[in-house]
Amino acid sequence: MINKDALVIYKGKAALVNEIIDGKYSISPKDGEQVKVRDKDIELLHPGPVKNFSALDACNPFSPAVKESWELLLEEENTNLNVKELAGFIYSEYTPSSAYAVYCLLCDGLYFTGTIESIKPRNRDELAAENNKRNEKQREAGERNLFLEQIKICVKKSANGSEASLPADLLSKWAPFFQDIEALAYGKSAKSRTMRELELGETPEDAHYVLLKTGFWTGMINPHPSRYGLSLNSANINLEPASSLPEERKNLCHLAAFAIDSPWSSDPDDAVSIEKSDGAAILYVHVADPASSIPFDSPAEKEARDRGTTLYLPEGTVRMLAENAIEMFGLGLKEESPALTFKIKIDTRDGTVKETEIFPSVVRVRRVTYEEADRLMENGEEGAVLRDLYDLAKKINERRRVHGAVNIELPDVRVFFEKNKVCIDPIPEYRSSFLVKECMIAAGESAGNWAASGGLSFPYISQEVELQSDHSKTAMSGIAGAIQLRKCMRPRVLSVKPGRHQGLGLDTYTQVTSPLRRYTDLLAHIQIRAFLRGEGILSADEISARLGFCEAGSAAAVHAERSSNNHWKMVYLSEKEKDTQWDAITLEEKGNRMSVLIPNLALETLVVTQNCNLPNKKIKLCIKSVNIPKGEAVFTHNA
Repeated sequence: MINKDALVIYKGKAALVNEIIDGKYSISPKDGEQVKVRDKDIELLHPGPVKNFSALDACNPFSPAVKESWELLLEEENTNLNVKELAGFIYSEYTPSSAYAVYCLLCDGLYFTGTIESIKPRNRDELAAENNKRNEKQREAGERNLFLEQIKICVKKSANGSEASLPADLLSKWAPFFQDIEALAYGKSAKSRTMRELELGETPEDAHYVLLKTGFWTGMINPHPSRYGLSLNSANINLEPASSLPEERKNLCHLAAFAIDSPWSSDPDDAVSIEKSDGAAILYVHVADPASSIPFDSPAEKEARDRGTTLYLPEGTVRMLAENAIEMFGLGLKEESPALTFKIKIDTRDGTVKETEIFPSVVRVRRVTYEEADRLMENGEEGAVLRDLYDLAKKINERRRVHGAVNIELPDVRVFFEKNKVCIDPIPEYRSSFLVKECMIAAGESAGNWAASGGLSFPYISQEVELQSDHSKTAMSGIAGAIQLRKCMRPRVLSVKPGRHQGLGLDTYTQVTSPLRRYTDLLAHIQIRAFLRGEGILSADEISARLGFCEAGSAAAVHAERSSNNHWKMVYLSEKEKDTQWDAITLEEKGNRMSVLIPNLALETLVVTQNCNLPNKKIKLCIKSVNIPKGEAVFTHNA
């Protein structure tokens, strides 16, 4: 029976019994508010009377007598004492204070272990192990305090513009202390104990800043893909080769087919051919055919669906399909390539699509770069084919413009690595890149119309453009005007229903020319092939569900690519001399600053300009500072 004013233990803490009413105890825990409990919720430590907690401080739970008592009890066999007995043995009396001191010893666990009713001394080996553990913990605590002190010094020096990285031996020694900062910087954790202890913000950017300033990271670490939850490992589910799949394919090897792309492209997934017919041209868009070995709900289709797209980073490519898909289905990588061909009859007078036929084929493709294609256009038989394609592309483009297509031409760059250094090269404009773009758009329009006319559920793409009614009067020219137009473009919409794509000037549009690197294109191909074979096709709800799955991965990849490119641009700028000059073009006023575009970096930023607040003016800039974690560079205007 536990009486009033007894000393008890409640949830691991000492408490005093105030009242007993109807079998329930009203108690006051140490450092807590009064509560009502049942007898099974508390353990008796001393019957009392105890009026206040100050009475418990008389005995020292860590006095020299404790170790002496432990050694004596250790010599006795099968020692097993309760609180009352051990309090009498150590302190020569059983009082509230001595009972509480014994309980503190039990909680500490160095010399004794067990429960209030059954306490045993630890053996010597256990005591030695526990002492070693505590000494190591104390050493680590001291080391961690020194670590935090040095980090604070680094951050303070950096804020004052001084270099402050830690020596390599300390960085290696303190690597475990950086782990939670790294997890925060990579976006793998939303919190960091170390950043809190440093009294710094718990954001990925703040963590990135600390890692850079201490020297634990260099600018060559790109955390952005990880922040968007993306894997840096390509898909690894190998596909069956097309030759092992029984299927009739039209032989189009007699056609001159060109896969035109950048010299660094490694996944050629489209090629073009042309034939002329009375008043019309037959445009052939041959597309890589991985769908021939990827049925609905196969492991490869599910993985591609989760990824949404291939991830293109300056430091490497993370593929949506396994590498062997490129080897087997990339156009022009072998003498003959399997393809899904879109045969499109186009009126050469106005660029209108008249007929569309889609079928599996075998093609002989020549791979050329944009630069090579432009040179070939100048003369010769092959040049004649490319010239015919270019003339047709102009007709297709002209028709789209008549129907409201918005043409935005802005400088673009390639960010890449050469000998472990970040490089940035402007991407030139080529006639052949215009040719390819228009042919791919024609294929998208034709495939969309083909699917819609057949009542086929399909991944259609629409887009709205919000131009002001007086846009023609207020629109700026040049690059400033292109930026202005870009702001009018609303995000594209994926849907199972056809809709107008105002940006392209088309009533129906989809994408079908990149099944090696875009899931929506692959999905369209699988649906087309099932329809052509007379097999079961996906319903609108099934297509819609798949689009929902892939959009998350695609959006993450788009953000990761943009953030990564910007990251490497900042690294590139951080390595430049402060007086390096950059040509820029003014865009528009924003408060007391001017937004500008640096063409050779494809970088938009804000600067304070001197007597230059008109758009499309060429100015000179110098770098003032670069903040890699925030992805920001500050430039000054050289008047």
